[in-house]
Amino acid sequence: MNVAIIGYGKMGKEIEKILVTRGHNISAIIDRYDDTNFNNAEVAIIFTPPEVTYQQIKNCLEKNIKVICGSTGWTKHLDDVKNYCKESDGAFLYSPNFSIGVNLFYKLNDYLNSIMIDHKDFKTSILEKHHAGKEDKPSGTAIKIAEDIIKKSDYNSWTLDKVENNKRLKIRSERKGDEKGHHSVIHTSEHDIIRISHTARSRYGFALGAVISAEFLMTKKGIYGIDDVIFNIKKEL
Repeated sequence: MNVAIIGYGKMGKEIEKILVTRGHNISAIIDRYDDTNFNNAEVAIIFTPPEVTYQQIKNCLEKNIKVICGSTGWTKHLDDVKNYCKESDGAFLYSPNFSIGVNLFYKLNDYLNSIMIDHKDFKTSILEKHHAGKEDKPSGTAIKIAEDIIKKSDYNSWTLDKVENNKRLKIRSERKGDEKGHHSVIHTSEHDIIRISHTARSRYGFALGAVISAEFLMTKKGIYGIDDVIFNIKKEL
């Protein structure tokens, strides 16, 4: 497949290496965000700062280029993108995290949530840690984890505030060093602490998931998520 890499930071460079090893052609590397020269790209993989992501997605869909997006912090425009994708008969796949391990972690968290709803003496919180250069806070992954917990709990929203509020799920965000990504869900009572965690050891897993998602999307039209990719992998095994 012919791929445009949009966003050429650490993730973009990791994606480039994986594309080459899997025999794909890199049609364009776009790091200047006003650049719309996609050459003959069939699919674009986007990891850009949140303030430019929405326009980059639209640029691609306007040119009938399928879009894989892993950028976070821009999703107030997500419904607009989905509507535009449908209108233009395009293909779009978004995930706040392309790591297969993280997506398995989501399922583990969901199962634990279904148990903890009956144990009101526990309070739940989320800890997420990323490198100092990550702009959005909390991470898109932490927001997804929080939203999944809220669906099966008495919490009605999440917050970064330190002030105690029993109806708001607390997220603590840390930005320092070159942390690849860590997420913990912590259930705490007076006598016990239950903790489940995922820690990324490198960016390879995120980049590989994005490339596999691009391979999946090549024969598709419509709107997809990472669960569709994981289900497809399971069918192939």
